[in-house]
Amino acid sequence: MKLNPKVNLKLFSKKLFEWALIISLALHISLFLAFTEFEGSEHIIDDSSMILEVEDIPETEQFKKPPPPASPAVPIESEDEDLMDDITIEDTEIFDFSNFDAPPPPPPIEEEEIPDFLPLADQPKIIGGLAALQKLVEYPIIARKAGVEGLVTIGVLIDKEGFPVEFKVLKSLGQSGCDEAAIEAIKKIRFTPGKQRGKAIKCWVNIPVRYRLTGIGGS
Repeated sequence: MKLNPKVNLKLFSKKLFEWALIISLALHISLFLAFTEFEGSEHIIDDSSMILEVEDIPETEQFKKPPPPASPAVPIESEDEDLMDDITIEDTEIFDFSNFDAPPPPPPIEEEEIPDFLPLADQPKIIGGLAALQKLVEYPIIARKAGVEGLVTIGVLIDKEGFPVEFKVLKSLGQSGCDEAAIEAIKKIRFTPGKQRGKAIKCWVNIPVRYRLTGIGGS
């Protein structure tokens, strides 16, 4: 099939490229011929105002590392025959410390001194009263047979928890065993602790224990 050269785009584009190249070359040649010489203006730089300052840079001090410690020498057996033989150290006499006096004993710890009577707002009281104490008192058989009657008064130190911890006989019935029986009975009871300014303290209290042959009752 034969194409019309007027509508053949491939042929038209080729001619268009050739004409564009010819026109471009013609423009470049004409511009080159029009500006054949180029003269630049002379510019002189005045360097008289420029001052260069040179500073002395101090030398850096190099610190030398200390040498490493020498390795310990390994003992080497000598072949010299003139060396002295090994010396044996004789046994020394041990000093005898038994001749010295024993050190003095430490000073005794001073116990808190508690007066026999303290004016307390809340005095110690037997839980259950004297009747509860009298029920625990055992009348010694020797005192019964001897017909011993009377009142025993025991001073009792009550601690902060209400336990009786110390005892002393203030009024005795002699060697009848009544004093000891009263103390054994008091050891079995509890007290409400004495208080001073609302704080429980240790204090003494006097407890009477009565012995009667007709029966044991409260005083």
